[in-house]
Amino acid sequence: MTKEITFRAQVKNIYRLLAAFFALFVIAGGGLVYYANNPDAFDFNSKSETSVALPIEEDEDRIENGIHVRTGLVDAEGFMTVVNNCTNCHSAKLVTQNRMTTESWNATIKWMQETQNLWDLGRNQEIIVNYLATNYPPIAKGRRMTLTNIDWYELEN
Repeated sequence: MTKEITFRAQVKNIYRLLAAFFALFVIAGGGLVYYANNPDAFDFNSKSETSVALPIEEDEDRIENGIHVRTGLVDAEGFMTVVNNCTNCHSAKLVTQNRMTTESWNATIKWMQETQNLWDLGRNQEIIVNYLATNYPPIAKGRRMTLTNIDWYELEN
């Protein structure tokens, strides 16, 4: 029975040795993977500098190419009246996507007053409607513009 006990002890020692080698292998492999993803991780001589990116403050009233950057509205007479009265309740994109005549803009304002609790605009309504009708009039849209100045040629078989 001593041979069996000795054999079991030797197997147990071999098992412990193999487990230790496996653990060492896993740790070394993890270190290599970490080093592959972060090559500067073990460079102890380099001085690390931390840079902080500060947010760039944008001017909210900046105009580029005649367009107010924050709202997307055309910078023209009556612009601020439109911003002050229209963008309180909805996005300026709702204005820019619609194109109407003076009568249609007035009807839309009346509808908003009747159903959406828009306040009485008073003298500002004329300024707003003139701005909208001038800068966002209806545009006839088709498939494409008519082709002009085309040099047609005959196809040969």
